[in-house]
This record gives sequence, structure tokens and C-alpha cells, in this order.
Amino acid sequence: MLNSLSGRFLVLTVLFVMLAEILIFVPSVARFREDYLLVRLERAQIASLVLLATDDIDPTLETELLQNAGVFNVVLLRDEVRQLMLSSPIPSPIVATYDLREATALTLIKDAIMCLFSAQKDVIRVIGNPTQDAGLLIEVTMEAYPLRHALLDYGIRVLLLSAVISVVTAGMLFLAVQRFLVGPIKGVVNYIRSYAAAPEDARNIITPHASVRELRQAEEALYSMQTQLTGALRQKERLAQLGGAVAKVSHDLRNILTTAQLFADRMDASEDPVVQRAVPKLVNSIRRAVNLCESTLAFGKAEEPPPTLTRISLATLAEDALDNERIAVSNDDVVFHCDVPNSLILRCDPDQMLRILGNLVGNARQAIVANGDAGVISITAGESDADWWIRVADNGPGLPVKAREHLFTAFQGSFRKGGTGLGLAIASELVRGHGGRLELERSDDAGTIFAIWLPKGQAILDA
Repeated sequence: MLNSLSGRFLVLTVLFVMLAEILIFVPSVARFREDYLLVRLERAQIASLVLLATDDIDPTLETELLQNAGVFNVVLLRDEVRQLMLSSPIPSPIVATYDLREATALTLIKDAIMCLFSAQKDVIRVIGNPTQDAGLLIEVTMEAYPLRHALLDYGIRVLLLSAVISVVTAGMLFLAVQRFLVGPIKGVVNYIRSYAAAPEDARNIITPHASVRELRQAEEALYSMQTQLTGALRQKERLAQLGGAVAKVSHDLRNILTTAQLFADRMDASEDPVVQRAVPKLVNSIRRAVNLCESTLAFGKAEEPPPTLTRISLATLAEDALDNERIAVSNDDVVFHCDVPNSLILRCDPDQMLRILGNLVGNARQAIVANGDAGVISITAGESDADWWIRVADNGPGLPVKAREHLFTAFQGSFRKGGTGLGLAIASELVRGHGGRLELERSDDAGTIFAIWLPKGQAILDA
């Protein structure tokens, strides 16, 4: 019970209400004591009026008047003359004098607390102002014990009332917390548990409906998380299925490419100059295709293998990427231009960098060809103290706005009919594997520019 939210609210409410009542109790008791003494002074003044009306008073009547006033004697200061109006024997010496005429709040509180903790039957003197300006002051002597008894009785009644108020308030707050907080929170918890048991079931996704703003925000955050996670799980499942299929295809394709590599090796013995020029590129292409199939067989891990970094001329990789795309163009409508200094040495994985450039150049070529106009594709590169940069630019029609929203997301970034949306996603992942980033620098009617940034790093700078 106490470990629950509503139980702790209940306990805290009782404690806070009792604390508030205690803070009220102290000045309340002081005020009760002051009123008690003022009443005694007023009664004593009324009793003394009998003596003012007659010169002789019966002793029995005087005793009765003093008993009704609750005092032992009454002294009245009138016309600068101090008069003992009524008197009776005092059972013990006076131990304290209290002047109510100029008493401060702190003084009244202190005197009230001392009275509560004093168990002696002491006699005290009380001084105050007469009512109706019937003199300069009035002074009485009285027993302190009845005052203490009245204070204790009043304090007990106040504390009991405070306890009742605390319990009632805490009970009402307990019910309110159960209704407006605990109930909705339990509903959210139930949604979380059911969703955890079957995240693929859309019925377990929460529907925000809370009227409390904070709870509504929590429900909306949970709804957003559940919908995104469900989509991610479904995509992961599709990728896993695709990975299994691709792994099987890659296994068979590797065997086919191995056979093709054997034929390419035999072609290397040909004396035809054209064949001699084509065979090295064919062998390199088949080798890269075999390596790609080997990597694809690990597709079930849903990650690219880490890059094997080596120092290589970027111009060579750029020319290879452009040469591979030149073969796919049947006319001279697309011009490929490489502006990479031969002296620019890049530290990267050659095969992965060739795939990155191939994807970017291939996408640019397909966009230009699909548009039906002539175009230019260029690769430029340079370096700074901290980075290498590579730009692949074209003057094609630019990317649609919808494609830019999920440009580097697998199966969502395709901007041409029949595309899978994997090219840029793979390129971005390979660049991240090098510690760099792939960005869409510009895309409009004048063309598209992709920029690759690769950090050199201290180890690379020292190499």
C-alpha cells in the first residue's frame, strides 16, 4: 500500500495537513489563552462595579462575585488612585505577572507554551486595560491551573479536529489520485505490457485519450515510440527475409562468377590487343563481384564488413567508377569528367570506396538518361588538414522533394521507377564505416551534388 503512488499521496497528505494544523495550533492556543485572561479581567471589572454602587458589601456576596469572576482579588486604577475593589485570601505567593496591555505575539505564544507545560497550581497576576475606558488599568490575581486545564482541553479538541480534517482530506485526495492519475497510469502500463508481449499486433498500440496534459504527453510519446518501433520491426523482418534470399542468390552467383573468372584467365593468353586491354578490367570486375558475393553471404548480420584501410590513389578509383558507367551509356549524351589530382592519396577500403562512387555516379547517370537530355557527371576531390572531400555532381533534373525526406533510408529513398532505394543507403553506411559522412549538398533544377567527407585522423596523419 505505502509503495503505491496513491498510498504515498495518502501518507504525505496526512503529514502535510497535520503540519499545517500544528503551525496553526500554536498561535491558536496563544490566542485562546489571551481571550481566557481578558474574559477574567472583564468579569472582574463587572464584579467591581457592585462595590462602586454601594459603600458596604456583604462578605458572602464579595466571595461569590470573586468566584464567579474566577479571581482572588481585583485592583482598579482610577483617577490615578489604586483601589483594591474586591479581595479574598490568596492560597500561595504570586509566581508570575502577565501584562496584556502591550504583549507581542511572540510573548503570548511563549507564555501559552509555558502554561501548557506547567503542572503546578501557581497563582499569577494579570494586568490589562479596563473595558469602556473605566479606568487606567485593572489587575487581578488568579490560579493558573484552571487556565492550563482549559488550554489542554482546547488543544486536544483542535488536534482531534485536525486529525479528522487530515483523514478526510487524505481520503478525498486518495480517491482523486486513483481516479485521475493511478488509473490512467495503470492503463499506460497495461498498454506497455501488452505491446511488449506482441509488438507486431497493431491493436496493442495505445490511443492517446487522457485529459491530464502530462499524461496525454506521455501517451503521445508512447504512441510515437510504438508506431516507430512497430515499423522498424516490420522492416527488420522484411530485411531478414531479404537477407536470406540474397544469401542464397549470392552463393550460387559466386559459383557462376568463379567459373567466369576461369574463362577470363584463359582469355589473358590471347594475343588480340583489344582483348589484352579489356581482360584486366574484366578480371578486376569479376574479382570485385566475387568479393561482393562473399560479403553478401554475411547479410544476415544486417551490417557491412568493416573497411580494410589502405593507401590508394583516389584518381584511379574515380576513373574506374566512371569507366564502369561509360559502358552502360550507348551514346555520347552523358559526358563523364574526372577532376581528381593524381597526387591525392586516400586512406580507405578500395572496394568499398568504388562501390560508394559507383552508386553515386550510377544514380546520376540513371537520372540524366531518364530525363532524356544530355548531361555531365563529374567527380572532384581535395583535402584539408583534417579531412578528404569528394563531390559527385551532375546537371540532371534534381531529386524530387519526397525522395529527399528519406534519401539514405533503405527501400524508401528511391526516386526512379523500379528502384529499390538501397544504393544511397549502402553508400551512406559504407561512408560511416570509414568514420565519415555522406551529404546531399545541393539538388535543384541545375543539378545535384553529393559530398563525401572522410576524416584523416591522427593515426592517418602520422602514417
